[in-house]
Amino acid sequence: MSSGEIQWVYAFVDRPKDRFVRAHAFWTAVTGTRLSAFRGDEAQFVTLLPEGADAFLKAQAVDGPGGAHLDFSVADVPAKAREARALGATPVHAEEGLEVLRSPGGQLFCVVEWQGERVRPEPLALPDGTISRLDQVCLDVPPAVWEAEKRFWPAFTGWSDRPGSRPEFHLVDPTPHLPVRILLQRLDSDGPAGAHLDFSCSDPDADRVRHEGQGAESVWRGPHWIVMRDPAGGTYCLTIRNPETGGLPSAR
Repeated sequence: MSSGEIQWVYAFVDRPKDRFVRAHAFWTAVTGTRLSAFRGDEAQFVTLLPEGADAFLKAQAVDGPGGAHLDFSVADVPAKAREARALGATPVHAEEGLEVLRSPGGQLFCVVEWQGERVRPEPLALPDGTISRLDQVCLDVPPAVWEAEKRFWPAFTGWSDRPGSRPEFHLVDPTPHLPVRILLQRLDSDGPAGAHLDFSCSDPDADRVRHEGQGAESVWRGPHWIVMRDPAGGTYCLTIRNPETGGLPSAR
């Protein structure tokens, strides 16, 4: 095992402190998980625990509007953080077992100590026969830093990359056992970088109804996705991708 190899990935739901309770209640409901004990000096961190597999989703109470970010678990945190800096990332914070960095395009991410996670949860099976899986973090990239981000993320992760289904998309695919992949999305205009979470859904409209029942609202419909807003005000997407493979149906 290489010290720089990414052994596991966590997606973070970052939501405002005053709406954190609404956020973690919603996200546990729509992912079929339960909450761990809260952590941090202000109880600002919590893990969403699946049944029979390792966790890969966490929530954090933050100042400001929030969004999403990625944690990459490795055997040697300082070595992987040095590699990230050599590729153009800038350091933000460091402590034992954790380094926070910012990609060349401005995306916050963390390098953390691997705790032995190995088992990816299965897709969530619903009573109506549909399935869904939270399996993607979409990095919303301003045009001015698009090429820099396209170079950085495959180099840092060591994952394969390829063009997406539309010119504004670029995929960074992990090895199959990892629970989260990266989608780069080029924005129409410059501004701050951001990130949001994506579900793959066998029936996005069925999931839309289910999510609305938990307090979310539909914002906009794209060719293969529905933009949603959760009860804490954060946006995310329900996509038509196959929850087993992550890919678009071949007929589309």
